[in-house]
This record gives sequence, structure tokens and C-alpha cells, in this order.
Amino acid sequence: MACTTILVGKKASYDGSCMIARNDDSAAGSYTAKKCIVVHPHTQPQKYESVLSHVKIDLPEEAMRYTAVPNAVEGEGIWAACGINEAGIGMSATETITSNPRVLGADPLVVYDPETQTPGGIGEEDFVVLVLPYIRSAREGVLRLGALLEKYGTYEMNGIAFSDADEIWWMETIGGHHWIARKVPDDVYVAMPNQFGMDAFDLEDALGKKENHLCSQDLKDFIDRYHLNLSLDSSFDPRAAFGSCDDADHVYNTPRAWYIEKVLNPHTKKWEGEGADYTPESDDLPWCMHPEKKITIEDVKYILSSTYQGTPYDPYKGYGDRSCAGMYRSIGVNRTSFLGLIQHRPGKEALEWIAYASNVFNVMIPLYPQVSKMPDYIANTTSKVTTENFYWMSRMIAAMADASYKRSHNTIERYQNKVAAKAYEIVHRTDETLKKITDPSRRQEICEAANEDICAMVKECAQDTLDKVLFALSEQMKNAYARSDA
Repeated sequence: MACTTILVGKKASYDGSCMIARNDDSAAGSYTAKKCIVVHPHTQPQKYESVLSHVKIDLPEEAMRYTAVPNAVEGEGIWAACGINEAGIGMSATETITSNPRVLGADPLVVYDPETQTPGGIGEEDFVVLVLPYIRSAREGVLRLGALLEKYGTYEMNGIAFSDADEIWWMETIGGHHWIARKVPDDVYVAMPNQFGMDAFDLEDALGKKENHLCSQDLKDFIDRYHLNLSLDSSFDPRAAFGSCDDADHVYNTPRAWYIEKVLNPHTKKWEGEGADYTPESDDLPWCMHPEKKITIEDVKYILSSTYQGTPYDPYKGYGDRSCAGMYRSIGVNRTSFLGLIQHRPGKEALEWIAYASNVFNVMIPLYPQVSKMPDYIANTTSKVTTENFYWMSRMIAAMADASYKRSHNTIERYQNKVAAKAYEIVHRTDETLKKITDPSRRQEICEAANEDICAMVKECAQDTLDKVLFALSEQMKNAYARSDA
């Protein structure tokens, strides 16, 4: 899947939260309807079989409840995408990443063979279901998934984020069975497009104390055996060893990382023009940076909605020289399925923020994940196009607002600001109530009521916005005529 990920350490965020966020984008030429649900232990399979790769895996008997954002239409598997379990651990999977022929020749991907019916490995379809119900820390998530990768292999290159109240870990697969993972420093953010990302890795720590780095146990032997380290000195560059830097990356991947870092560090480096430190096609963009100010939820939403606004590359640019407009793949594209942001707030309940459809035109709402069910408005998506759920409502607003961009832009901005403000109001009120409550069942009831209030609010705002963008679009119809019958 084509996606974009941003990770924010607790000392880099506005309120001390660890935050992991990812756009889940459908494959080119398709939309994937999604829903947000709660998965209970009794519905978690103990014998799992992947739809795409046909691999069969026995799962532990004891599973925890967790939230998930699976495909709403059956056929290609679960694709649970992201969630938080009842121990408060977050996971987002996956960011499809790149590799190179040297790696893939040394450790081939494990692909299903229909002729011999030989199973393939595990992949994005499977990861959340196989890992999230069984882990009690972000580090445990890396170790569990790492063991599964070494045993079963994978049929694709992936980046996976794990988070808890104290740590964020970023994990990248290497070929069919190898992997590395790095703890995200508390005071930085990480920008990840669909490309192998890590630009530094301490193999000695990963194979020794394992404080901030983890990897498959034979990784050093693997690197040495196949001459993967391209450094001219004793250093190790994982991006050069395991990743890619081809022409397609310069159009599809690196511009996204460039824009994220340009927005969050506008004065740290020179990003444009003659003598720029980095450009949209730079192969050496930093994997992580210290932001110039603390990062908010709105910052993450803005970044993951980006079409390179304020640059010559914005496809919506309506003035001046448009010769470069749309030349790079936007972060916020038409075929985004959902945006999931997991926020581990210190001393408070975690929040799972969800937005559906194209981020340029949608809104993101916070949900309390420690509940027994999600509201129908966010959970009842089917293949039927309807205004009765958040997914299809968001998809319709986006299509109409894009087609009437000049007329609808202000409407969308007001919609986004109104929903964000009202959502914060409900969260603040709910947090104050939860301060006084210790009974777990009562706390769950309060969280479920807050989720219902948030969804009722966004449903009303979305309906009003749909009315306005529909009118704006109808004003542009070919059979419009200025004179009325009056």
C-alpha cells in the first residue's frame, strides 16, 4: 500500500504524548472502504490463515481486546491497519517501503506459489492481527513480529510503528526474513514516505545490549556475506545497504519527506533555490529531525493532508507559473483510505484519531479506544455508498470539493476547524469527568458516551458541509444559466 508515516517523540509533541500517524492509501486505481471497530478476544482466531499468501499460523490462546481499522468489504483479508490494545499499546502497519536487487537476491521475498500451493509469508494483511492482541510494550511488538518474520518470512517490504506511553519503535523489513528496528529518540520526529528510511543504525547495540536498536540475529553475517555495506569506512549506512534511490523515488517518495521536514524545520535548513541543503529529490534527507517547535495534532493532520501548498508543485496552484504543478506525488492523495493517529497522552486515556478518504478535504476525530464498541457512524461501513456513515460521507465531500475547489475551499477549512474545536471540547469535558472515576466499567461507559457524542457532532457538521459543496458543484454544471424564472 502507498502510505506516509510520521512519528513524534514525547519531548517533541505539544503535550508530552508519543504519537504515531499514518495515511493508509489504496493501490492506484482503487478505493478501499474502511471501518473502525473493536475486536474482542472471543472473536480473535487461534488458527489464522492469510487470504493472500495462504500461510497458516497458530496463535496464543490468550488475546487482548484491541481496536482495528479493517477493510469494510470482504475478499482480500482483514488488513486491520492500526489500533490500540487493552494494555494501551499502539501499532500501525504498514508503510510499504523499497529495497534493492542485492538484498532481494540474497534473501528473496516469500511469495505464494499457486501452482504448487506453497504458502507465502506474512504481510500488511496480517501484521496487526498477529501481533497487537499479544503485546504489552512497543518493544515487545518489535520482538514478536521479528520472530514471526524470521519463521514465516514476508512477501513485501514494510515499515511498522509500535508505541506505548514511553517509547516509539520503528521497524523495517529487509528481504524475506531479515529486519531492523530503532527506538525513536524522544525529542525528534520521523518522516517516512514509501521508501526504506533509516539513515543510521548501531549494529553493536542491536546485537549486544539492545538498548535502542534491535535486529534479526544473523544480520551482521547477512551483511558481510552479501557485501551489503557500501560505506568506505567503518560506519554503517542502512539506507544505502538495504534501500533504494532510483528515479521513481525522486518523484514518488523523497518529495514527501522533503515537504514534511520543510514544514516542521523551515529555518533549520535551506530547502529551496540555489544552494539548497535539500531538495525534493535529495537522497540524503534526514530520517529524523528535532522540530523547531512542539508538534501538535493539527500539525500532523496538515502535513498528512499536504499537496505541497506554498510551493510550485501544488496541483491546486491557481496563479503564476504552473509548469511544475503536480509533478510530485502529493502526501494527501485522492485514494487515501484513512488516516490513523495514535496519541498516548501522559496521565490520561489514550486517543485514536481517525479520518476517512482524502485528507485534503476530510476531518479527523478523536476516539477513546478502551471501549467495548465503536459508534455505528464510524464502524458500519459497507460497500454501499450512503450518507449514514463517516467513510462514504467523507468520500463524497472530497470528490465534490475537489471538483469545485475554488468555491469549496473555504467551506472545507471552516468544516475542519469547527470539527477540531468541538472534538477538543468534548475530549476536555470527558477528561475532567474521568478524573473523578476509578471504576473500570464506569470509565468505559463514559468513554463510549464521548465517542457517540463526537460521532454525532461530526455527522451533523459533515451533512452541512455536503449540502454546501454539492451546491457549489451544481453551480458549475454545464447547463447553468444566469437568468432565473422570476
